[in-house]
Amino acid sequence: MAVSVLAILLAYCAAAAAARFDKEFDITWGDGRGKILNNGQLLTLGLDKISGSGFQSKHEYLFGKIDMQLNLVAGNSAGTVTAYYLSSQGATHDEIDFEFLGNETGEPYTLHTNVFTQGQGQREQQFRLWFDPTKDFHTYSILWNPKHIIFMVDDMPIRDFRNLEGKGIAFPKNQPMRLYSSLWNADDWATQGGRVKTDWSHAPFSASYRGFKADACVVVAGGRTRCGATVGEEVAPGTGAPAVAGEWYNQELDLTRQQRMRWVQSNYMIYNYCTDPKRVAQGTVPAECSM
Repeated sequence: MAVSVLAILLAYCAAAAAARFDKEFDITWGDGRGKILNNGQLLTLGLDKISGSGFQSKHEYLFGKIDMQLNLVAGNSAGTVTAYYLSSQGATHDEIDFEFLGNETGEPYTLHTNVFTQGQGQREQQFRLWFDPTKDFHTYSILWNPKHIIFMVDDMPIRDFRNLEGKGIAFPKNQPMRLYSSLWNADDWATQGGRVKTDWSHAPFSASYRGFKADACVVVAGGRTRCGATVGEEVAPGTGAPAVAGEWYNQELDLTRQQRMRWVQSNYMIYNYCTDPKRVAQGTVPAECSM
């Protein structure tokens, strides 16, 4: 009996570990180029000369820790962009971006990150990766709580956008966001500033997704939120931490993880909006860069 109970518990935990794509997402464009496979455990997006494809979450989130495993377009991916991001809607929308900019065969991907607050972006940081993101799945995570937006790759923090509202810097905290992803052609800018174009002889291009997890506050009827894996206390947006929110709600980087982030930024960051020479010369560096 104990063995049977253990088996049931292990099966439950395995099922709970990764959500099914058919239950959590809608493929919203691409005319069949996006597919949900393996009983909802795998999603693929395709791109050819006619169209790309994309999907979005059925739910909106107001804070959470979002994990997704991606295996990016292999080979000559120049001109392609795989975007994976949280976003609200409208002219004053908030947005938290991962974008993966393809490259010629043998050349590295560029990981592009950005944060929009009240419709204002231009907070780009770009990185190389310390592995080939086309050989296997890797986990890309967004931890978004009232004090921090932390970008992570395989649990390695690469960027921390802090809440500096007390110093007059806007921070995303009131607009629920859906999770979106798309594979599309952007050869006018994506690879080496648009100098390298998409080679359609390699089409169709494909990116794969698995292992989606969201420990998050989900928006329900009336604009209220429910947090955690089970239905818990409901709170209105901006009214404080609900009782059942996970550890992520108050999480920040400890000294060890700050050091790891600095190591990544020292060795793999290739662009930082705070140190862009043109923006420095023009005096257009955002105020948070000096804080």
